[in-house]
Amino acid sequence: MGNADYAYPNVECVHRVAIPPPQHFFKSLKYSLKETFFPDDPFRKFKNQTTSKRFVLGLQYFFPIFEWAPKYTLSFFKSDFIAGITIASLAIPQGISYAKLANLPPILGLYSSFIPPLIYAMMGSSRDLAVGTVAVGSLLMSSMLGRVVNFNDNPTLFLHLAFTATFFAGVFQASLGLFRLGFIVDFLSHATIVGFMGGAATVVCLQQLKSILGLDHFTHHADLVSVMHSVFTQTHQWRWESAVLGCCFIFFLLVTRYFSKRQPKFFWVSAMAPLMSVILGSLLVYLTHAEKHGVQVIGNLKKGLNPPSMMDLVFVSPYMGTAMKTGVITGIIALAEGIAVGRSFAMFKNYHIDGNKEMIAIGTMNIFGSFTSCYLTTGPFSRSAVNYNAGCKTAASNIVMSIAVMLTLLFLTPLFHFTPLVVLSAIIVSAMLGLIDYQAAIHLWKIDKFDFFVCFSAYVGVVFGSVEIGLVIAVAVSLLRVLLFIARPRTFLLGNIPNSATYRNVEQYPNANHVPGILILEIDAPIYFPNASYLRERITRWIDEEEDRIKATAQTSLQYVIMDMTAVANIDTSGISMLEECNKTVDRRGLQLVLVNPGSEVMKKLNKSKFIDELGHKWIYLTVEEAVGACNFMLQTYKPNPMKDESEGWNNA
Repeated sequence: MGNADYAYPNVECVHRVAIPPPQHFFKSLKYSLKETFFPDDPFRKFKNQTTSKRFVLGLQYFFPIFEWAPKYTLSFFKSDFIAGITIASLAIPQGISYAKLANLPPILGLYSSFIPPLIYAMMGSSRDLAVGTVAVGSLLMSSMLGRVVNFNDNPTLFLHLAFTATFFAGVFQASLGLFRLGFIVDFLSHATIVGFMGGAATVVCLQQLKSILGLDHFTHHADLVSVMHSVFTQTHQWRWESAVLGCCFIFFLLVTRYFSKRQPKFFWVSAMAPLMSVILGSLLVYLTHAEKHGVQVIGNLKKGLNPPSMMDLVFVSPYMGTAMKTGVITGIIALAEGIAVGRSFAMFKNYHIDGNKEMIAIGTMNIFGSFTSCYLTTGPFSRSAVNYNAGCKTAASNIVMSIAVMLTLLFLTPLFHFTPLVVLSAIIVSAMLGLIDYQAAIHLWKIDKFDFFVCFSAYVGVVFGSVEIGLVIAVAVSLLRVLLFIARPRTFLLGNIPNSATYRNVEQYPNANHVPGILILEIDAPIYFPNASYLRERITRWIDEEEDRIKATAQTSLQYVIMDMTAVANIDTSGISMLEECNKTVDRRGLQLVLVNPGSEVMKKLNKSKFIDELGHKWIYLTVEEAVGACNFMLQTYKPNPMKDESEGWNNA
């Protein structure tokens, strides 16, 4: 059967699986907590250090600027200065645009590009992340707060709720980092983020039809059906001047982006394009008086730096609950995007960023932002990509950008009076089209259909429902998949690779041969209460199928069931009960259960439960090769269907 020429090992030389020594409960608990909350061992560099050195290291941990600032050079400053000015040219028009998307005063977009970048420059560990507002967070905040307060009827309360939601987002983000709970964000899988971002980008683009078509009244709902209904029931109010202007600027922005992608050394062309659009649009409106012909403009922007807003936070019912809910949801989305972007660029430059430290930095800048008239900020991909391509060396590029925005707030805000809203919409549309990553969706379809289904569910949920519905659907489907992985683990039938002592999955290796009289199974997951019943039934079915196959081929009757438990990292009491039932089932059939290579945790629990005594330590082997060799020895030495009492001699052989 493919192993006839293989010499089985001497059964007297078989190695036994060791039972680990007992470990104190609190020591085991300490290890588990450390691996859960401190997998990166952040305290390692504090060991064997003086008190003063530990203080300095602690200061550098929470404020990385004290680590890189002493080593800062003039060449670094030149690179960061160019990068900072470049991203400022993008941040100013984007900030105004995204504030309008959030139904907030446009000046808040500039406020949010002044204070938060300064905080992040001191506390952030990414050299490439460029801080600012994001379209998805802006849309989400507008949508969730708009259900409770109409921004047209009560703009002041809506503004204060936005500050409050930003405060709660910051507290939530910083708490996740301080309490080392960053793994919660990992439940937003790559497929979920691709679908969610694509759906949110589509919704954001649809929302811009209001400004592009010059409509005065528009639906407050974000779903596709409501938007299309609002657009096509007002065809008599469409303004062709606004539509032509919007299409021209969208075309201009997309062409500059395409050119910069084809010629990376001209990255500054696409980076400067939004500001150029604002300048050109403002000049066009000013010279042609287009505001008198249906082209809506920003109007007056307040000069001066951020006013304090700490006293504007709303902590009274029923608004506090809404602000808290909005803050938590937008905070998670902002964290997922900021950390993913930071890690992506860190990988390109071969350095490491601490996810929990990033959460503290992003959370702190949002807390301080809520005190200084800012709303939700994170590290958007478009701005960070420009920062990276501009050659930034440290987080000082955020400081340069912040200073540029500060000068704009102090001296240049009157210049934005004639900026047409349609130009801001064009900037948003061009940025959002880059978030609809259809190539990633196609890749998901090719690699994993279930991941594609998660992605598609998120997209459909956002576009036809709402941003929150899409997020809930995507997370629910992702968690369902995790539960299916746990509740329905894979089990494999192993066979012998010809002319070797190797045993592999017969589906993956069709040339692998069945071993006569022996069924070899592999369990590919920990055994817990969600999957214990399934594994019991599946193992029974494997035995039935093997016996049917043997009857059909008239081969040697089944005598042994070997279970390779190498991949079983842990087991609970339900799993142990399952093994006990399996042992009784195979025993009633006149078969013998054999275990291979249970891990230390598994052996520890099997020993405490007395299952090893029930099974017999002689039926636990270190490798499949040794188990098969011992079973073949028994088949050749003793009569068929050996019962346990008949094989006692093997223990003394």
